[in-house]
Formats: sequence, structure tokens, C-alpha cells
Amino acid sequence: MPENDRAGLLSAMDTQALWPPDSPWVRTAVKSLPRDLFAPEIVWSWESDRYEAVHRSHDPDAWAAAVHPGPYGTTVTQVSDGLPTSSISCVAIVATMLDALAVEEGHRVLELGTGVGWNTALLGERTSQVVSVEIDPELGAHARRRLEAAGCRAEVVIGDGGDPLPGEGLHDRVIATYAVQQVPWSWVRRTRPGGRIVAPWGHLGCVALTVAADGASATGWMQAPAQFMPDRQERAPRPFERVRGDDPGTSTQFTRSLRDLQHADVLFALRVLVPDARVSFSTSEIGPSAVWLTDGRESWATIYEAGPRPAARHGGKRDLITEITQAWQEWEHRGAPGMYDFGLHVTAGHQHVFTGDDPHSRPWHPLGVAAAGS
Repeated sequence: MPENDRAGLLSAMDTQALWPPDSPWVRTAVKSLPRDLFAPEIVWSWESDRYEAVHRSHDPDAWAAAVHPGPYGTTVTQVSDGLPTSSISCVAIVATMLDALAVEEGHRVLELGTGVGWNTALLGERTSQVVSVEIDPELGAHARRRLEAAGCRAEVVIGDGGDPLPGEGLHDRVIATYAVQQVPWSWVRRTRPGGRIVAPWGHLGCVALTVAADGASATGWMQAPAQFMPDRQERAPRPFERVRGDDPGTSTQFTRSLRDLQHADVLFALRVLVPDARVSFSTSEIGPSAVWLTDGRESWATIYEAGPRPAARHGGKRDLITEITQAWQEWEHRGAPGMYDFGLHVTAGHQHVFTGDDPHSRPWHPLGVAAAGS
């Protein structure tokens, strides 16, 4: 029954101390508005090599378990052409992002990416002025029905979360529930000076930005590791299997440890320096046993345990093994900063990643990109 899974999820969050201590309202909201009130009748589960539908009417226990996974589990709610296109995000990162947003009663909040409406409802528990934008009309209609049934205070608008944004006026807080490679300037333009923007950035972290007093820039730091679905306006990367196809690739060397490659700080640095390289792991009880890399278009690489040193192969136009090795060396050369040491500075015509306290210090540029002005 959903009640048992609801209680289990809350208990796991309690046991692992994952609720933000500075925002006790988040736990209250999650308890009052459980995920199953917003989940559709069909959700999706990954089974070996594809997503399979889980019907509430056919298997209510499996459905409830999929809707209330562990603190770091997501619930896929929409699949298109075999790829997930919408989900209910994991509770742990939702709590972290709501805490980083620092929303108060009376704040005007703009949410980008309504989905099924669960995050929208949580925001509505904190302030009565929530407007949420959803690009998919069917999802938007579903969210409206579920929000109304739950008595939630929020407006859902069908539109694009890019530029121009629907509606008008300034907002105190802006939050996105999908990942962007570049923060749209329209988000900054529609946030009042001193306001905050919280969004998944890239495909490995989320960032909290504060808009400057003159409204000419926004600056902030990474808040947590996170993986979100990308902006629908960006081309979705092809899965590793489709990129590799039947290409046997070329044998090469990889001199690093697979376990070290799995470290969150290393992965984030690789994301900054080789932004289109996606890394996934096959793990065993003793650690990672294989790694797959792809640019989502035409190049791929794999690394796997084979005796005292890992073996590696790569295919396509790019040598991704060499690229990530060089990026790793660059990260070490610059002091091996942790993910939380990275910040993002956004202006109307430029944005860059930096480390340290000064956003105008030496920026980090993707490898192969000219570092003009640095």
C-alpha cells in the first residue's frame, strides 16, 4: 500500500539526516503532500535494456514502490521514443534545492518545468504566489488536476521556460526542474535584484545564483550533485549502445583508477572541462568494474578492469580517453578543487565557471575552447 512506502521514504530521510535543518517546512510539506497524490497511473521502471510500464491497477505494490523509492531514487513518469522525458525527482535533491531557494511566504516564485506538479505543490505550501511553466500540454493538464485535487495554491501555465518567458513582472525566486547547459538570461532578467535562482546545471550538479543589486549579473555556487533530465530544446544525447553500434573501437591505455574516476569531484571537473562527455558505471560489491563514456553523438569509449591495469577502447571521431585524461591533469594542475568550490557567473552575454571567492578570477574553460580574456 502507498501508506507503507510513504512512511518508509520519510523514515529513510530521517535516518540519513537528509532534511535541511534550516528549512523544517520542507519535511512538513513532503509529509502532507506525498508523491503518490501526483504520480500518474502508469510509471516506468528500467528493466535491463529498456523502460517497462508499471500500471497502478495491475500491480499496485510495484507502482507504490516505484513512486516512493529511496531518498535518491527518481520516478520516471513519461517515456518518449524509449527515453525518459519527465520524472518525479528524488526527495533528497528536491529538499536540497528548496532549501537553497530560501523561499518565504509572500515571495513570488516562478517554477520552470511543472512535470506532474509535486514540486509545485511543495512550493505552494510555503507561499501562495507560485506560477509554474510546463512545455508539455498533457503534463500541464495532469498537474492542474492533481494540484486542484490536493487543494494546492499554484498556477500552471503552458509555455517554454526559455526566452521569452511567459507572463510578466519580476519574481523573488526562480527554480528549474530540468538541467540546462547555459542559464538563460531571461531567468536573470525576470528575477528581482537580490533574488535567487536555483537550477540543475549541466548533468551533474545544481547551482544557486543570487542576482546582483544592479540586475546586470547573477553569481553563485554549486549546491549538490544532481542528475536531471535536460531542457527539451536541447538535443537529447543518444544512449551509449546506439553511439557505439557495431564499432569494435581501438585499443588504448588508461592509467587512472576506476574507483578514483567514480569520485564526485573528479566527475564534476570532467563535466566542466569536457562538458559533453557523459560517464556511466557498472559496479560490483568491490567497486566499479566498467565505465562507459559517450558524447551522445558519434564518439564513445569504454574502460574495464583487466588485471593490474584497466583496459580501454574508444571509437568515433574523438578520443574520449585522451580527453578525460587531459582534463583530469588540468584539474589536478589547478589544485583539484571539490565540486562545492565551483561557482557560476552569468551576465547577458557571457557565463563562466570559476573557483574561489572571486567570480572575476581565472575562469575555467572547456578543453579546446579559447580562454579569451582570461
